[in-house]
Amino acid sequence: MIVLDQQSPPLAIARNGPVVTLTLQRPERHNAFDDHLIASLQAAFDDLGTDADVRVVVLAAQGRTFSAGADLNWMRRAAAYTEEENRRDALALATMLRTAASLPRPLIARVQGPALGGGMGLVAVADIAIAAARARFGFSEARLGLIPATIAPYVVEKIGPGHARALFLTAERITADRAQQIGLLHRVVPDDQLDDAVAETVQALLAGGPQAHGLAKTLVRTVLSTSGPDQDQATAALLARARGEAEGREGVQAFLDKRPPNWRPADG
Repeated sequence: MIVLDQQSPPLAIARNGPVVTLTLQRPERHNAFDDHLIASLQAAFDDLGTDADVRVVVLAAQGRTFSAGADLNWMRRAAAYTEEENRRDALALATMLRTAASLPRPLIARVQGPALGGGMGLVAVADIAIAAARARFGFSEARLGLIPATIAPYVVEKIGPGHARALFLTAERITADRAQQIGLLHRVVPDDQLDDAVAETVQALLAGGPQAHGLAKTLVRTVLSTSGPDQDQATAALLARARGEAEGREGVQAFLDKRPPNWRPADG
């Protein structure tokens, strides 16, 4: 797997069989982004995306805050950047988010506390976001004279342009229940039930075919980017591919034989 700077690693990587947990571990900085954390996440997502033994990825955080967005020291440095330096800096964040969103494995966000600004981007790129009831959410960029640019594609995709415009403009903070109502979160649970809820979701995902998960994510992107006859052709091609894969044939045969498919865990 990945070897990071052991002096002050901003990201912990733990593996339990086919499940990998990435944990932001800058609690003293409210798990805020800086170039080091972004690079560490990029390396992790690059690695996990090519590891066929990984079935599920969980993104978590230490401390009471999931992520407060941009680190203040990083912002101070950026204030002295040229426009081109700022563009490269922003592009690194945008690339990391796109790599996370394109991960051919289910990505779960375990949100134990507030997610603000760029931290909302990590919640939005997750396929499934599960939050503790105490968590709060918001886009604070407008109050700094900035915009939530690189996270916007994933936020708008999840909550729609209407909710996104309102939250981008007002910078108001919303509750976990409200975040679930507008589509940012999949599930909200009492604080002490968060780990159980994540574990339940992991087990549900392990019951599905690994290749089917990757194709399902591709299917959603295909539906969003095509229409009409082109969409029909694209979705039919994906179904034909799924049926033709060994995994698809195994899944159908297992159903007919009334037995678990070969990708199911022994205790699943």
